[in-house]
Amino acid sequence: MKVQLRQIAHGRAGDKGNRSNLSIFVYKPKHYDEVVRQVTAERLKKTFGGVLCGPIKRYELPNLHGLNFVMDQALEGGVNESLNLDGHGKSWSAMVLALEVEITEAD
Repeated sequence: MKVQLRQIAHGRAGDKGNRSNLSIFVYKPKHYDEVVRQVTAERLKKTFGGVLCGPIKRYELPNLHGLNFVMDQALEGGVNESLNLDGHGKSWSAMVLALEVEITEAD
């Protein structure tokens, strides 16, 4: 079944200059492998490529059932340079949590 990622996970985003750091953690460990397969750096680049101008590096945190994404050139210059209303990149977690993922087992 397809669900929005926010139904099975939570996220948090922060910034450092023009780099955004996004962490996603599943609520239940049974969903971790499915999220690892589907929420990739390539998918983020394909979905949000218009605003993610630089490389994206994904780090897996299996003991915590989470993923951490470091997204360069993701904040239009960062809080001190950008006219973007979200210069800190806090909306990244909401946007990524809106992605649909396929899960085999409902809660």
